[in-house]
Amino acid sequence: MTSKHPKSATKVISLFLVTALLLVIFAACSQTQPPEPTIPDEPPSVSSLNGIALNYFTIVYSADDYGYNQRAAQYIQSEIASRTNISLPMVKDSDNRVTPYEILVGNTSRDISSRLEPVADSVQFNILAEKTQIAMEGEYFVIAAAAYYFVNTYIPENDYVAQIPKEVTTHDPIVEEADNYIIMIGDGMGVNQTQLFRLMINDRDYGHGEDTFFGYYLPYSGFSRTDNVEGKTTDSAAGATALGCGYKTYNAYIGQDGYHNPVQSLTELAGSLGKATGIMSTEEQTGATPSAFSAHVNFRKLYDDIKESQTVTQQTYGTIIDCDYDVYDREGIAAICEKVTNNLNTLGEDPEGFFLMYEEAYIDKHCAKADLDEAFDAVIRFNRVIAVVMEYAFYHPNTFVLITADHETGGLTEKDGQFKNTTLDHTSADVPIFVYGMGSEIFDGQTIENIQIPMTIASLWGVDTFGDQTTFKPLTK
Repeated sequence: MTSKHPKSATKVISLFLVTALLLVIFAACSQTQPPEPTIPDEPPSVSSLNGIALNYFTIVYSADDYGYNQRAAQYIQSEIASRTNISLPMVKDSDNRVTPYEILVGNTSRDISSRLEPVADSVQFNILAEKTQIAMEGEYFVIAAAAYYFVNTYIPENDYVAQIPKEVTTHDPIVEEADNYIIMIGDGMGVNQTQLFRLMINDRDYGHGEDTFFGYYLPYSGFSRTDNVEGKTTDSAAGATALGCGYKTYNAYIGQDGYHNPVQSLTELAGSLGKATGIMSTEEQTGATPSAFSAHVNFRKLYDDIKESQTVTQQTYGTIIDCDYDVYDREGIAAICEKVTNNLNTLGEDPEGFFLMYEEAYIDKHCAKADLDEAFDAVIRFNRVIAVVMEYAFYHPNTFVLITADHETGGLTEKDGQFKNTTLDHTSADVPIFVYGMGSEIFDGQTIENIQIPMTIASLWGVDTFGDQTTFKPLTK
């Protein structure tokens, strides 16, 4: 049967379809578009940023694998609260919430963040202000330096009016006279071990994404010669004694000169100056490197004698000895990083500052077996701890960090786009030095003897007689 009103029916159906389509579009937009921002009702604060009352801002951070941006945002929130009694809300940018005035931390989804490229392989960072937003960005742990700079430059106290440049500005971290000194030793880590990222990162299931050894982020670098007192290739005992005590000695000697005389370590010197002291390693505490910083024995395998000597150091100076973390999965690395953070916080409570030696032992062990996959895992782990240490240094700008090695292992060479061992032994290759903090420029561009490293650190503490200075002297400005 034919309808009497075909055109009317068609119009009704068309209207119905158009209405349904509009409802679908409206629903989709409602789901994907963030709500309109609302202006806070509270009265404005006396403190302001670029003419906007401080208490109107929300801190927005982007998520990252290891929480650098979140911790930076938390630092900003905490410091603003303690300095101004203003408690700013903090949200993750993926929460899809838009607020009228924002302090953006890291590479957020906001348009302004796309105009802030971090300075690659550098401790420098960028800051930009536009209209109602302030943004900062730095690579990985460098965002900590940006957060510290932002708070201490633009919110140093209550009732403060700050003007942040409305063009991209690049900054160095704030550095203060050092009280805290950290030596990080990659056992067996020569230059090519630090380059394993370049050739191996694409072949590994390693989700964090860094493609550079973090030592290269530090602003100053040089090289160290590592041969022992005989001019021969060192072992870890003699190499660590050189780094810890400032004396060249024979292989297998621990904390002794070439005549078996005990020689003062940086740990003992720091303790005598009132500093807190700590020793950490992925090796057992009787391993050669932690032993050379905490004991004095005739032979590196006299483990009972080493422990007895270490007990004296612990009792005399309260030294933290926290070693033996032979784990490689990400959960294990996270546990090590947590231990490092806890020890840094504990040592940092000392008003005179602290000295800490941290060793990654397994670069050496795996290069000695020509197992570069496992060696790379050890470098990754060392990288993660470097990030933790540098983050601490940025939040505590009175911190000096030096990264080096006791020797190179494996004679790694590059051929046809791959690294290969040329030996399973230690070599006499120069090893890299990477340095950050007040006074670190002394090391820049220098190729020095390993014993000059602790000599120079001691001289920065005001002690100019440390180590064997019969042939070599501390570096000077």
